[in-house]
Amino acid sequence: MLSKKYRFHSRGGVKYVYKHGKTLRTSKMSLTFTENTRGFTRIAVVVSKKVAKSAVKRNRIRRRVYEALRLNLDLIPKKTDFIFIIYSDDILTMPFKELEQLLGGLVDESKVCYNK
Repeated sequence: MLSKKYRFHSRGGVKYVYKHGKTLRTSKMSLTFTENTRGFTRIAVVVSKKVAKSAVKRNRIRRRVYEALRLNLDLIPKKTDFIFIIYSDDILTMPFKELEQLLGGLVDESKVCYNK
């Protein structure tokens, strides 16, 4: 599981990212991101009831995404807030390496979109 330090702790931060962030979309998920002033990365994963009616399945999707991000945390840019919005329940059965590649592709694309 991703350390508590790297997760959002209130809805205010999430609302700020939705309002001021840029969005990248794929067929299975989207990534909304923006720069923060905290000095470290914060990550949220959103899985709607439309994706999976069962809370067990939604939580398993969320845990898989958090674990893939935790294992590749050194590749994620610092001082950035990320919100991953999951559109498809295919994430639940997708091979873990494929999930890591999908997430890595979105994060790499966000670096290109980010004008530093």
